[in-house]
Amino acid sequence: LSMKKNLLAYIKHYKSFIDKKMCDQTIKQLKSLDNSGWSEHTFYDSKTNTIKTRSGNKELSVCYSNKILNKKILMDKLWEGIHKYITQLNFSWFDSWNGYTEIRFNKYSKNKKMAMHCDHIQSMFDGKRKGVPLLSVLGLLNDDYEWGEFIIFEKKEIKLKKGDLLIFPSLFLYPHRVEPVKKGTRYSFISWVW
Repeated sequence: LSMKKNLLAYIKHYKSFIDKKMCDQTIKQLKSLDNSGWSEHTFYDSKTNTIKTRSGNKELSVCYSNKILNKKILMDKLWEGIHKYITQLNFSWFDSWNGYTEIRFNKYSKNKKMAMHCDHIQSMFDGKRKGVPLLSVLGLLNDDYEWGEFIIFEKKEIKLKKGDLLIFPSLFLYPHRVEPVKKGTRYSFISWVW
């Protein structure tokens, strides 16, 4: 295969990739966590050398809890998705990756969102892991909420459904955001490949 010049060609949307029953079980486990398991989403600002939020108190909540029993099963499923993505590219110069991060769960309650950003995740690299983020791997656990659309390239909506997996490059060329949820709660998870 030759290199495609259309950036959309490197966004892969795998529909119904995760079993819906697995999604329901995972949400049930996430709901059983007390509020101490969740924290406000923050990012590192290299200009000020500080940790901050992008949207004030409107930013989503995140969780890395090991109390989620389905985490290992989801991690194994992500491996399949990452392998499929790289195999589909079929690039002789991009045939390996070193690993992927532990899943981070995302919770968007009413009026919560994720501001526009690109996934230059520096916290992945703690001295033991070395590299740069290559791919972002996003899974949606439910779709029984209103609004909360995933937007990439400022205006392009990718319509995700419960159990879908989305993989795209973690580069400045792929800015994305999640619009505020107006009703219900949106649950998703994310991992980054290096």
